[in-house]
Amino acid sequence: MKKIFVGNLSWKASEETLKPLFEAFGTVVSIKIIRDQYTGKSKGFGFVEMESDEEASKCIQELNDKPFLDRNLRLSPAQERQPGAPGSGGGRGHRGNGGDSYNRGGGQRRERTYASE
Repeated sequence: MKKIFVGNLSWKASEETLKPLFEAFGTVVSIKIIRDQYTGKSKGFGFVEMESDEEASKCIQELNDKPFLDRNLRLSPAQERQPGAPGSGGGRGHRGNGGDSYNRGGGQRRERTYASE
């Protein structure tokens, strides 16, 4: 199976409207339009998974930069997410010092004692 990145999607596009477009080139395994988690609106890109590499390559060759609804599609082979890459859920998102610029030394403060005391 081969996953295709589909960019520059119209806001009007849905999984249902994309399916016949890609089925013309082979068996569609899945279609996923990426949506904003709060509003549910399309982010303008998604992924289509085809049954074979040959079908996916044919889709990319035939549909890339072709109009669909009110935009020209941008198709390319999907890249696997790298662990720790932005958006992959990996990493801590801050420098590891608690993000507190006042707490750089770590540990507790101790009172100074002098030998002459």
